[in-house]
Amino acid sequence: MPFGEDAKVTNSTQQGEGSRPMSNSTGNADEKKIISVRIKRKADPPSEPSTLYTRQDRRKFTTEFVSSWIRGDIIIRFPTAAELAKQTPLNIAFPKDPSVSAELKIKEHYVDLITVVAGIKTVSTEAQEKAVDEVFKMMLMFRSANRIEGKIISNDLEKRVAKLEETNKAQSKLLEQITGFLFAPKKGKASKLPN
Repeated sequence: MPFGEDAKVTNSTQQGEGSRPMSNSTGNADEKKIISVRIKRKADPPSEPSTLYTRQDRRKFTTEFVSSWIRGDIIIRFPTAAELAKQTPLNIAFPKDPSVSAELKIKEHYVDLITVVAGIKTVSTEAQEKAVDEVFKMMLMFRSANRIEGKIISNDLEKRVAKLEETNKAQSKLLEQITGFLFAPKKGKASKLPN
């Protein structure tokens, strides 16, 4: 029986040969019974909000930023104690300058995040992702305050420069071999020269 006929079942098809007709509560044996079937749709998977940078993009930027800082390609000018003192008018009330310890705390926090991101400090995956996001925020803060000197060199650029250097070395070697071959004195002509 095709699918469309399965949904409608009459009393006459439910009876077999030699069996008695099925009775229903109304007493009408010729009445058709209809079975209704509902099909539930699958819920659409939650769509990721369209952000400017994905988690992988932020991780890539953070990796390039930290690598550039470690290599010395960029210099981060952290807030100094004098700059922090201007922001806190409480230095008159406190004989000890709290801005010096605040300067150290900012640097310590940054280095602590770097140790988490670099994998030196073992933490959970969630804490690592949080540290990547924190370093990314600090990078944005430093960049917006013009506290980054130098250029953040991407890893792709480094690879391309290294490949160009290898190609340049190989071409220099070939050039030396060709030059040596073309301008080398030949043995046969050297003996024919007059004395």
